[in-house]
Amino acid sequence: MILQCNDLVKKYMNKTAVDGISFEADKGKIYALLGPNGSGKTTLMKIIAGLVKPNSGTVTYKENPIGVESKKRVAYMSTEPFFYNYMSVEDVGRYYKDFFEDFDSKRYEELIVRMELGMKDKAKNLSSGLAAKLKIAATLARKAELYMLDEPLNGIDIIARDKIINTILEVAGEDTTMLISSHLVDELEKIIDNAVFIKNGTIVLSGEAEELRAAHGKSIVELYKQIYA
Repeated sequence: MILQCNDLVKKYMNKTAVDGISFEADKGKIYALLGPNGSGKTTLMKIIAGLVKPNSGTVTYKENPIGVESKKRVAYMSTEPFFYNYMSVEDVGRYYKDFFEDFDSKRYEELIVRMELGMKDKAKNLSSGLAAKLKIAATLARKAELYMLDEPLNGIDIIARDKIINTILEVAGEDTTMLISSHLVDELEKIIDNAVFIKNGTIVLSGEAEELRAAHGKSIVELYKQIYA
């Protein structure tokens, strides 16, 4: 087990974003955090990334509390843009190289070409789809152990989605764990090992994808529609 969350609670004023979530993740698996916007997926990821402190509960990475060491091994891609306006695509690579020891500049260059970006392109001038591709390239260029991608397909056209999913599969392997949040379930169903359905800050259903399909006689997409309809 690489990641363990125990009874996490996070409140913002009168709203409870995460309400008693317990969750475990193993090495070599792809997990989907599923649910509509506002269900608690992003807050959970930020807690695991060490960017948000829970009101109660614990998170451990390789049995150690989240902290400086875990951040060296966890690559988190947020939904928010996190590049300065002055930066070019090339500057983003340098920025990541300065921050993360595991950043692979050669891999980044390859991903930039694959994402059909140019090194001299200015981040502030990119469309939402191209900006999303830049975030994905920067995140997946790290040689991390745990990757967390928050809505990686948002703003991505249908044709480019396959390219991004294939890139995710290339990075996924026996030594890595993938945690992907999305409400585009049909795109993820074909690649995930486990599904975690979150509603109003609580896990309402989770398990191995194949076992969920067998137990309920429905696809992950159909289960999603049943839970959130």
